[in-house]
Formats: sequence, C-alpha cells, structure tokens
Amino acid sequence: MSEEFKKEEINGEAAEKTKAAEHTEEVKAETTAEQSAAETEKPQETAEAPKAEEKKTTTYSWVNPKISGKTGEENNSASYTGEPDPSEAKAERTSSAKTEHYQYQSQTQSAPKQEKPQFSAVPQPQDHKKKAKKPMSAAKKWGMTLAMAACFGLVAGGVFIGTAAVGTKVIGTATEQKQEVTIPTTTTTTAADSSDTSDTVKATGEMSVKDVASSAMPSLVAISTTTVEEVETFFGTTSQEVPASGTGVIVGQNDDELLIATNNHVVSGATSLSVSFIDDETVEGQIKGTDADNDLAVVAVKLSDIKDETKSQIKIAVMGNSDDLEVGDQVVAIGNALGTGQSLTSGYISAKDRTISSQDESTGETITSEGLIQTDAAINPGNSGGALLNMNGELIGINEAKYSSTQVEGMGFAIPISKAEPILQNLMNLTTRYKVSDDEAAYIGINMADVSADVSQNYGIPTGVCIMSVVDGSPAADVGFKKGDVITTFDGRSISNAKGLKETLTYYAAGETVDVTVQRADNGEYKEVTLTLTLGSAADMPQTSGSSNGTTNDGTGSSDQNDQGIQNPFGNR
Repeated sequence: MSEEFKKEEINGEAAEKTKAAEHTEEVKAETTAEQSAAETEKPQETAEAPKAEEKKTTTYSWVNPKISGKTGEENNSASYTGEPDPSEAKAERTSSAKTEHYQYQSQTQSAPKQEKPQFSAVPQPQDHKKKAKKPMSAAKKWGMTLAMAACFGLVAGGVFIGTAAVGTKVIGTATEQKQEVTIPTTTTTTAADSSDTSDTVKATGEMSVKDVASSAMPSLVAISTTTVEEVETFFGTTSQEVPASGTGVIVGQNDDELLIATNNHVVSGATSLSVSFIDDETVEGQIKGTDADNDLAVVAVKLSDIKDETKSQIKIAVMGNSDDLEVGDQVVAIGNALGTGQSLTSGYISAKDRTISSQDESTGETITSEGLIQTDAAINPGNSGGALLNMNGELIGINEAKYSSTQVEGMGFAIPISKAEPILQNLMNLTTRYKVSDDEAAYIGINMADVSADVSQNYGIPTGVCIMSVVDGSPAADVGFKKGDVITTFDGRSISNAKGLKETLTYYAAGETVDVTVQRADNGEYKEVTLTLTLGSAADMPQTSGSSNGTTNDGTGSSDQNDQGIQNPFGNR
C-alpha cells in the first residue's frame, strides 16, 4: 500500500474520529438536558440518579454504535444488547467507510424522530416504583373504621333529631291548638271554693241574681237566621227573605266545634244562620241536628272560626237537675229578647209538668209540648232557646214559649233540662252536615202527607210523614217502602212533617246511604221497621202531575193546584 493511500486513509479516519467525537458530545449534551428536565418533573432519590443517567446514556448510544473507531467508548453502556467484537467492528468500518458516512448522516437526521418515543418509555419503571403504597397498619385501619362510624353516627343522629323536631313541631302545634280551644265552664256554687268572697253565697249558700248573671252570661249567644217565606201579594204569591232572632246556650264542644243548644223553631227552615257571642263577635253556624217533636236543636260553630280573644271570654254552661225543682224556687231567665241583645229577668217556679199547644206560624201546624216548667219570669220573643237558671248558676231549662193572650200575664215555659239533656246529647253526636249543591241534590221517590198531632190522637197513627204512594223504579221502591208507612226518623234525625223531611234532605247528596225508620201497620198495630236507603239523583227524578186531593207535600193543606202536591215524588225543592 502506498504512503499516499495510507495518508488518505489516516486522514479519513481522523476526520471520521473528529466527526464521531463531535456527535458524541452532542448526544451527551442532549442526554444531559433531557435528564435534567426529567429530574425536574419527577425528582428521584440520590441513590437512583446514577442508574437513570446510565440507562439514558445507553439508550442514545444504541442509535449508532459504529460512529467511532473506539469501540470501547461506544459499547460503554450497551451491555444489555451484547458487546460487539472490536476487530470485527474495525474491519467493517474499513471496508465501507463511505457507506458508514452516509448512514451516519441519515441516522443523524432521523435521530430526533426516534428520541421522543425512546425517552418517554424510560421513566415508566420509575413511575411504577413511586406509585407503590405501603400497606396500612392495623391501628390505622381501626382508626379509619372508627372515624367513618363516628361520621355515620353524626349524620344519622342529625337526620333523626331533625325529623323528630319537625314532627314534634307539627304534632305539638296541633296539640297546643286543641288545648287552646278548651272552653271552661261557668261558675256555680257547687263548683265554688272557699276563696269565694260573695256575701250572698256565704250567708245562704246560693248566688245573688247579679252573681248568676255574671256567671252565666258568657255561655249565652244570640242566634240570627234568615228564612224564605211565601207571601201573598196583589200580583200573586212571591218569595221573600224574612230575618228572625233567637237565643242559644253553649252546652259542649268536640275537637273541632262549639256546640250550642236552642229550640227547633228558632232554626227551622233557616237558609242562613249566624251566632253572636258575649263580645259581639259574630260567626257562621250550622244546624247539627234537630228534634221537632221536642222543639230542640243543636247548632255547631267551627272553633277555627272563633277568634282567640273570643274563646278566652266564652264558657260552657253547667247543667243542673230540674227534677229537684220545687214550686216557689227562684230562677233567672236570660235571652236575646226582641233581638236586641242578652237581657235578664227573674221570677219563680210557678208550676211543673205543664202541657201547652201552639201553632207553627210557617206551617199552621199545631204543636203540643209536654212536661214543661212554668215560670213567671218574663220570656219574650227572641228569648226562645235561652237559659233558665237556678240560684246556683246551673242550667235547669231551655226557654221555649210565652203564653200570649190578652187575658193572661206572666206565663212563660221552659223545657226541663233533665228531659232535654239526653236529646241534646244525641244531637251533638250527629255528624254536622252542610247543604249540598243542586247538581248533588237527592230524592227518595214517595208521595207523602203530614200526620199532625190531631190526626195522631184521633186515629192512633204515629206522628210523622205518611207515605201516600211509592213511585215505581224509585230508590224508595227498591228498598221496600210501602203505602201507609209513617217516616219518623231519617238518619237518626227526628221527622215530624214533610217540610222537615224536605229540609233535612237538602243536606244529603245523591248516592249516600242512610237508615230510615218507619212505623208500619201490622194486624191493627204499628211496628217499627228500619230500611236502608240509597238516595237517588234529583236529575233522574220522574215528573208527575199535581195533587188530586189538595194535600200538599209541605203539610199546609192548601188546595192550590199550582203547588206541588203529594203526588209529586219527594225531592222537589
């Protein structure tokens, strides 16, 4: 080999070594920069740093292991790929120098494309080591469990306490409202304690008239009603509203209502009814039940409609024993005389167990009342339904009527409380009803006539409403009503005439089921029969012609053919 060729070869090798050295420096610089960036993002322990640097250096040395004639330098960190033979590498470099130079340039240009995926895969083992967690100790586990249990207990306890608080508030409010509406009773000498300083009570054991009035007044109410009456005028018969007034006595209460006793004739036929208390507070009332035979009724007022201030002033009357009365006992009568407000009169028991007859102005029917207390205490129009009190302040009678005549003076009558109390108790237990709308109106399906007290006495027929005929296909026919049956009660309410039955029916809707008591003739005597009736709809009621005998279904006895007589199915209003 010539010296020139050797020089060229030596020069070529020197140039390659120079380029290889430069490339090695670049690779090292890049490796150092990337390693610094990796250490900044994910710092590692000092003991692991040399290994990481060694791995990254090895990775970049693997890109071109033939760029240097010094194989020791190239294979310094490539032990994991197998260390190449130095002599073999030299021979290959000598025979293909130009090709190697081309490969170097090609690999140098493509090297940046290979650096990123090779670099990104290297830190993964380090991340795996860093994410590894130490097992939790038993003490820490127990601590975590207890903490979670405590949190659960606190949340559950809070929910329970909150629910209980809301429930207590709601229930407690309702209880408080019920307690607030508990009306006290009037004061009597039997209820008075030793602290009573009344001289009259201390001397006689009885109250004075003044004491009785002071005690009883909070239990008295004024009742105002409006009724619709037929009035004959020059142009014919017209309807007009007629106001009326009476008195009531507070005799009890239930959970929702204040209960007031009065006379049936005070509220009979009323289209509207209002009650005024001792403080002149006026609220709407409803007829809870009536007993026309005994001229008694109960009016209900919703406690929720009464102001708290009024509740604090009213009282429930204490009932006495009218059987203990004797002629000559002093009594006090209180009532809404002439509708001007509560007034008081005083007198004595004139007689007991009296019977009187009076005529109902609206129907013309004769009403007979038995077993009454007679007193000379003035009982004027408007006093009806008021209180007759003894000198202990106890209620012993419900004022009913005054005998009115130019030949009579000072004769008033009251229903004894011993007779009235069980009747009132039965009426107070009835369900308070409200008039239904026209589209809910009901009918029974009977033609009827009144059995007056005179007819009852002369022919032995029970007082009530006599069925003259039953309409085919009607609710009455379906349950077995018969001609000649006399209706005496309807759903527990006393029935004495057709007008009362019609009025009662206005409080029941079509489709309701009620028990109706009738007196039925059987072998010369009347026996009580109870029929369960489902009311029909007034819209389905058949229409028939007028009366053939002139007896009307309201008991007036009118022969006016324009009126709806007993031949019309019951239910017309």
